[in-house]
Amino acid sequence: MVAVMIQGTGSNVGKSLLVAGLCRAARRRGLSVAPFKPQNMSNNAAVTAEGGEIGRAQALQARACGLEPVTDMNPVLLKPETDTGSQVILQGRAIGRAQARDYQALKPRLLGGVLDSFARLSAGHDLVIVEGAGSPAEVNLRPRDIANMGFARAAGVPVVLAGDIDRGGVIAQIVGTQAVIDAGDAAMVQGFLINKFRGDPRLFDDGYRMIEARTGWRGFGVVPWFAGAHRLPAEDAVDLRASRGQGLHVVCLTLSRIANFDDLDPLAAEPDVRLTMLAAGQALPGDADLVIVPGSKSTLGDLAFLRAQGWDIDLMAHRRRGGHVLGICGGYQMLGRVIDDPSGADGVAGQVQGLDLLDVATVMSPDKRVLRATGTALGQPVSGYEIHMGRTDGPDCARPFGHMPQPDGAISPDGRVMGSYLHGLFSDDRFRAAFLARMGAPSQPGFEAGVEVALEDLADHLEAHLDVGALLAVAR
Repeated sequence: MVAVMIQGTGSNVGKSLLVAGLCRAARRRGLSVAPFKPQNMSNNAAVTAEGGEIGRAQALQARACGLEPVTDMNPVLLKPETDTGSQVILQGRAIGRAQARDYQALKPRLLGGVLDSFARLSAGHDLVIVEGAGSPAEVNLRPRDIANMGFARAAGVPVVLAGDIDRGGVIAQIVGTQAVIDAGDAAMVQGFLINKFRGDPRLFDDGYRMIEARTGWRGFGVVPWFAGAHRLPAEDAVDLRASRGQGLHVVCLTLSRIANFDDLDPLAAEPDVRLTMLAAGQALPGDADLVIVPGSKSTLGDLAFLRAQGWDIDLMAHRRRGGHVLGICGGYQMLGRVIDDPSGADGVAGQVQGLDLLDVATVMSPDKRVLRATGTALGQPVSGYEIHMGRTDGPDCARPFGHMPQPDGAISPDGRVMGSYLHGLFSDDRFRAAFLARMGAPSQPGFEAGVEVALEDLADHLEAHLDVGALLAVAR
């Protein structure tokens, strides 16, 4: 087993992109390399070929390695359903729900599965590049940690610590991390790097030397802000940004438990599409051409959230103006007449009225449908994946959105309201072109090819500013 782990001084310091870039750099050196993240918390999930769930970031990292994603790359995935509770996915399968306090007690049991997955992955590759979660400085969580030093110590994996200079205080981030972790954990750290620098990196030379002197850790380099990051899928919903395009105005409702939001990436990349992520409390713009009600990890909870923003009224007005509406997965369920949850699979048992924009009804059940799907929609080939609970039926299903190969989704009689369970549908150039043409907008092909170019550019960026060879050499 040869592995190295990238831990961060905090959340959102750029660990996922660093690992993706290092994976591509290692692959270009002729190594068989694989990504690994012991524990991830994200509602942005990918579906593996065998029908398991992992974090979308690990799927991108697998792509950087030239691999199909497998569940061992992210053995524990937490999908937040409320502010204090999450669905727990172990090695691709949902094993139940846990409140935050209960989950801490569950961690020791999960560590065995994490180490088993890591061992299988390590046995098949020359190198494994591991991504931590959050920060090892959260020492209050250290006794049962499986995501950072708890894993690194159990698996014997050396650590490189990444600090984020863009948010300020990077010297304190790194020096402070060493100050609060115990001596055994600090001994696992082989060095540090600085990420997201803006301006002339030479201006940080004194700070860089100060960190080396204070910690005794070697520095592997200062990485300037990677301008191409927007061309790669975002890890967190907080990273969602409006696009810089012009033309067709697409508005996505930013739900409180928005899930699989990388559905929007191909639209955001279109030069003739202006994508607005509508935040809580904002009114739906009157010039919106298409409103997307996206996926959600808590359909009933987010339906209540949508109504609390007044978006239900806005959608009715948008519909009367002749606007288009697309619901994806949980958003599709919300567009129907009713959602019935007899067993409380999505929360509290009961029946809730939907938005009544499609003549369909959904019945929730504990059974979860997780699979990749290929078929046709709007007369074009389309592929993607499904992750959802519940089944939807009704008169508007007689006009399915697509065939996968079974009928999927529904379309209103006038064609202006559509719903589908298929995530990832816009990644296919031909389908996206047909869909946008239906809205009166042109499309630019090459989204998937653009992701490959961005991964190459990311690897070039790291090679130019990090001592990648030395960093990879600390793996053991």
